[in-house]
Amino acid sequence: MKRLLAASALVIALSGCATAVAPVNGFLYSNVSAPLMVTGSADKPTKVGRSYARSYFGLYATGDATIETAAKNGGITKIHHVDHESQVILGVLADYTTIVYGN
Repeated sequence: MKRLLAASALVIALSGCATAVAPVNGFLYSNVSAPLMVTGSADKPTKVGRSYARSYFGLYATGDATIETAAKNGGITKIHHVDHESQVILGVLADYTTIVYGN
């Protein structure tokens, strides 16, 4: 019985499950966009910047999806609002994108 429990725990631990933060997740596939932050700026945004992170099998993740990096990538100094997108494919590959709008 102990071997069965140990084997089950090992399979679960090694199966990996790539995830990304999203308001909802699909079991097989999800592709979701959602708001993240809003400022009090009344100016209409004219620039867009993006930053990215990716996870493989839920075991290895890399990237810099910070708001600061997205703003820098878009040449933005005054942030209007921030959205995010996530995509997960079969729990194997997960992408997370931060999108900053501003001037």
